[in-house]
Amino acid sequence: MLVLLPPSEGKASSGRGAPLKPESLSLPGLTDARAAVLDELVDLCAADEDKAREVLGLSEGLRGEIAKNTELRTAGARPAGEIYTGVLYDALDLASLDPAAKRRAARSLLVFSGLWGAVRVTDRIPSYRCSMGVRLPGLGALGAHWRAPMAAVLPEVAGDGLVLDLRSSAYAAAWKPKGEVAGRTATVRVLHAPTRKVVSHFNKATKGRIVRSLLTASSAPRTPGELVEALRDLGYEVEAEAPSQAGRPWALDVLVDEIH
Repeated sequence: MLVLLPPSEGKASSGRGAPLKPESLSLPGLTDARAAVLDELVDLCAADEDKAREVLGLSEGLRGEIAKNTELRTAGARPAGEIYTGVLYDALDLASLDPAAKRRAARSLLVFSGLWGAVRVTDRIPSYRCSMGVRLPGLGALGAHWRAPMAAVLPEVAGDGLVLDLRSSAYAAAWKPKGEVAGRTATVRVLHAPTRKVVSHFNKATKGRIVRSLLTASSAPRTPGELVEALRDLGYEVEAEAPSQAGRPWALDVLVDEIH
């Protein structure tokens, strides 16, 4: 099973570890595309702080994030699973998983990123600020920048098993499973059962809990249908809609009564 996750806007500090080694990151087919984003982002933030803040869509209160981006090559790096924070990652709580579940997380979780394209939770990266919705002056929209390299790399990474897609729309734009891979992909919405509405906070928290539940139960569904049964066995209320034609993903709605 491959689980596709969004990153978090908020991130832990880089810490005092060794700096980034781009060649050590997973998915080496993304190396050139990563270098292009890294080079332009660092140069932009070093050259013109006001322009960088505008391009990155940062408020005045987040101006310090620009200085952080200028140091990406020298800042300490930590496992991505420690860098990403926020509601989904708090609920997932990778640090508290038992050793077997941590090994499953290292194999199955893939975090999408405007800067790195996608990384494993064990990949060592510095803290940064660059969302997938950014349009860099030279490279243009990052979602479009990543489409070709992702299309070349991700089908092999997906292998022949289930793809569980929990990304937000901005990150989903960087790679959309096609053909046979799409047929074994399941996208998930989390709905407040009484209102049938998506509520951002508990949507993220529930997705984090779903991933944690699958990892700790050592559940390994290989198809969207098996995923539906696995989630129901874990106590989730799931409504599933099989695709109306081949080459489309399954759509799963997880219903939650309480917002927490």
